[in-house]
Amino acid sequence: MTGESRPGTPAATRHVVVMGVSGAGKTTVAQGISARTGLAFAEADEFHSPANVAQMRAGVPLDDAARLPWLRDLAAWMAARSAEGVSTVLACSALKRSYRDVLRQGPPSVEFVHLDGPAEVIRDRMARRAGHYMPASLLESQLATLEQPHPDESVLVLDVSLTPDELVSAAVDGLGLRTGLPTGG
Repeated sequence: MTGESRPGTPAATRHVVVMGVSGAGKTTVAQGISARTGLAFAEADEFHSPANVAQMRAGVPLDDAARLPWLRDLAAWMAARSAEGVSTVLACSALKRSYRDVLRQGPPSVEFVHLDGPAEVIRDRMARRAGHYMPASLLESQLATLEQPHPDESVLVLDVSLTPDELVSAAVDGLGLRTGLPTGG
């Protein structure tokens, strides 16, 4: 965690959401940030309800009504970690501004790293991964849903064409994260 704390008050925490469409490398980059900094990692996909997973597995995109409880759970998870003095990094699509706004309602502040780039690069990555419930057929719907971050959102945008290690380094450096941070707890 970062910042100083007074006795009896939690220390200032950092909360990073690595965002982008499925196949952009969110989980790999978020896990890399966690390994380098000590931020507690969570995979947003693990917070989906069984009904949401079944719908996506069937190739049906989620609508906003299905996403809202999931987003609220993610914001609550970050807020709970913040209250414990634990900094976090979350791999989450966060495709729309309204989704990012819900996530921002959790801890005192949330920073975003957007993994963005050519659809061909992402499509190729999706074709090579095994065992994920999100079929490559949903990439087009995710690209159509994606709302590029607005300038007032202060989102760090990184090119998915970089290697995973380069992306992790760029995220850690770009956010000014210290390496080897304790996660608290």
